[in-house]
Amino acid sequence: MTNTQSHAKKELDILIKTTPDAIIRHFVPEILALCDAFGNSGQSGFSAPYTAAALADAVKELCLQQPIAPLTGEDSEWNEVSNGVLQNNRCSAVFKEDGKAHYLDAISWKTQEGTTCHGTTKEGIKSRQFIKAFPFEPKTFVIDVIEKEVSKDNWEFEIKDKEQLKAVAEYYVLLTSLK
Repeated sequence: MTNTQSHAKKELDILIKTTPDAIIRHFVPEILALCDAFGNSGQSGFSAPYTAAALADAVKELCLQQPIAPLTGEDSEWNEVSNGVLQNNRCSAVFKEDGKAHYLDAISWKTQEGTTCHGTTKEGIKSRQFIKAFPFEPKTFVIDVIEKEVSKDNWEFEIKDKEQLKAVAEYYVLLTSLK
């Protein structure tokens, strides 16, 4: 047993004893196996934090069924979900119609209250943006908006600083002209 696995076993035993309903209790064998592999991988005090972070990030994305490598755009990545509309089977927020692919979560609008949402702004800019090219790594830009209630339960979003859209336009095909 490596030092890493031994430490993990001791900590997991304490966790299970003190928090019997801990959600990770179902994954103890897998966690111990991963810690053993990590302990045997020869990580030094310098590289261990970076490698551990990369492992944690990869496991998180995989458990959330997100890609950990760029989307290729190859035919094998697409499933037809309705007449002529294809959905990427590696990232469910990527669609293709008429040969053009778009990412639903390209922009997240952040209000003055700090909440985020998706949709279309007063200026006509949508959260969904077209992908310039493959390979593609899904990326969400957070853009500040001013939220205003225009009638009961009807809200409008106005972009606070259009300069923030420059980064979006570098990464995606921005769907509207800036005024």
